[in-house]
Amino acid sequence: MTPAARLSAAIELIATIDAQRIPAAKALKEWGTAHRYAGSGDRAAISGLIWDVLRRQSSAAWLMDDASARSRVLGMLKLERGMDIPTISALCDGGRFAPEPLTAAEEAALASRSLADAPAHVAGDYPDWLDPYLARVFGDDRSAEATAMASRAPLDLRVNTLRGKREKVLPRLSYLGVKETPWSPLGLRIDLGADARNPGIHAEEDFIKGAIEVQDEGSQLAALFSAAKPGEQVIDLCAGAGGKTLAVAAMMEGKGRLIATDSDKRQLVPIHERLSRAGVHNCDVRTPRGEEEVLSDIRASADLVLIDAPCTGTGTWRRNPDAKWRMRPGALEVRLKDQAEVLARAAPLVKSGGRIAYITCSVLAEENGDQVKAFIARHPEFSVQPPEQTASVLWDKAEAFAEAALLSPEGLLMTPRRTGTDGFFVSILKRRASS
Repeated sequence: MTPAARLSAAIELIATIDAQRIPAAKALKEWGTAHRYAGSGDRAAISGLIWDVLRRQSSAAWLMDDASARSRVLGMLKLERGMDIPTISALCDGGRFAPEPLTAAEEAALASRSLADAPAHVAGDYPDWLDPYLARVFGDDRSAEATAMASRAPLDLRVNTLRGKREKVLPRLSYLGVKETPWSPLGLRIDLGADARNPGIHAEEDFIKGAIEVQDEGSQLAALFSAAKPGEQVIDLCAGAGGKTLAVAAMMEGKGRLIATDSDKRQLVPIHERLSRAGVHNCDVRTPRGEEEVLSDIRASADLVLIDAPCTGTGTWRRNPDAKWRMRPGALEVRLKDQAEVLARAAPLVKSGGRIAYITCSVLAEENGDQVKAFIARHPEFSVQPPEQTASVLWDKAEAFAEAALLSPEGLLMTPRRTGTDGFFVSILKRRASS
């Protein structure tokens, strides 16, 4: 397919997503099934166009003064891809499989309009109902923060120290353009272009042998802030597929007791194979069965309870730009209830002097600082411990990283704009030691 034909396909797909109100991933899959002639490079390029339109959906429509699928694609080409009018016009020449030529109105919009007077939610490309929530956290910087949250994310890997070392893995993956992450001592990064294909990490020998896992640098750092240590008893209450479970297991060096569970047993399905591949032998996976309490034998004995809390996922928008446009206010209310419940479940598990690591992939204060304050009000035996103090014994960049992040009395917030990671909130809640 020519670049012009790919652009036509993207316009068609955006119109389908609008009309059928279906997730972009589903629309792309169905398009690929119906267009078998399209090669992997074509599919990757078209996917890149679709995701970039979703990243800049509001701002592109504002720029073109038109919210049609075609206008949003054209606006994206200028805002996200940095194309000038002659370049866009060359793609839209009206030839076979190419979009129709630019109209006079389209050329005028591309030439004269800008985002200078756009409202924050338009310039930052997020739903307008979220504006007061983001304003509460970022104030006048919310548009800039949201723009960074709409940027294209790199592919981050974590080196599993139970199976390998970063200095050994790095040269083996150098042909993929891998480099060290700026903050995490365990991280590797691959910057992906707009039309980049999936580098196929799961087929790499280092992945097959458990030496690397796909994990955003922010998620790696959140695990480091928990300061899990060899010999401790650690409980991962929201283990899911096991991303942070694996990171914590490596920190424990195979020593101590690690328990992983999740209220949704379906989320736990991949964890067994991942633990085996990673060489983790001290983890007990407990799958819920009906109303049975799988942690009934644990009472005030855990050194660390890790809560990778269910949340709105606002911190992961750059990886899933479709999600922000599909998010509804009711989702926040549901997540707030879930978070309060899992915090309440964690409290009695923690021993005297032990701690809870409360983590979300959200930037909203309601899910982060507000939850921490409400928890402490209910459980005054807990207090917030600065995350960088908790992690400084494990990680020499902890304090410097805290300066880059957004600190509050309740914890630490990472954002793409400040730390170059996904958006993550971390709060370390320490139980007062009994006298």
